Amino acid sequence: MARKGAVMMRSDGAKMESEKSKPSAPVPLAAWVPDERPKAPSTKSAAAQRGERYALPGDVQAEVRKAFEGTTYQREKMVTFLTRAAEAYDRHRYEEALRLAKTVADATPGVAPVRELAGLAAYRAERFAMARGHLRAYFELTGDAVHLPVVMDSERAGRKYRAVEKTFEEIVGSEPTADVLAEARIVLASARADQGKYTEAIDELTKGGATKMLRNPAYRHVRMWYALADVYDRSGDAAMAREYFGRVVVADPDAYDAARRLEDLGAVNIRKNRKRKTTSVSKKKFVD
Repeated sequence: MARKGAVMMRSDGAKMESEKSKPSAPVPLAAWVPDERPKAPSTKSAAAQRGERYALPGDVQAEVRKAFEGTTYQREKMVTFLTRAAEAYDRHRYEEALRLAKTVADATPGVAPVRELAGLAAYRAERFAMARGHLRAYFELTGDAVHLPVVMDSERAGRKYRAVEKTFEEIVGSEPTADVLAEARIVLASARADQGKYTEAIDELTKGGATKMLRNPAYRHVRMWYALADVYDRSGDAAMAREYFGRVVVADPDAYDAARRLEDLGAVNIRKNRKRKTTSVSKKKFVD
């Protein structure tokens, strides 16, 4: 899901990414994942290569020190814990990141970047109830709905379908960006499909523009095509599933598992769109 400034907690060393892991339940359709958050570099960061220590932004350190009630030594320990949590998250060690971030979050519950990191780490570690709690706290502290689709997906993983619907209404009322709203629709449609409500799921995605034919689609459009194809496939409509998986493959042959699923459905001769100008979806760190 495309959005800017999604992760406030960024190191001065290696940057944090915030791709999501697939919920353990329900299995169908991919978990929610943003695409314009800081990505983990394929190689060591310049700071790491220079041997510099991993460090948090100064304003985040200051906020933690101000919020923590304790000795100077204890305050610095909280900053160290948070730094280590950010570094662990950046290196995909999500359980470790969650353990450290939760310690700081328990001590400084009013610091939004801390709750954000704890929530994202919990989501990646598939601790969905904990992710929901931290990310909802982040929303309450900041008023920023950027992570509410993650809250929805955490509720979906716990089969709390009424909560999913309620959170979606909350997102709509928060005047979200087009990308946030699109991802929220995808999670809502997926939750409805989990319940066998395929017509409602398709209607929701259609309402969001998932059926539009676009020469150079944005990432959210490709995401919605994939979601719509998945719902059609799950409902047993192979012809429509082929149509929308085909659109995904034309936009980006390496996107998700669309090519494999298209092949499984018996489609052939899908041509690559040579005029596509947008960034490859496969590079957006979407986790299926």
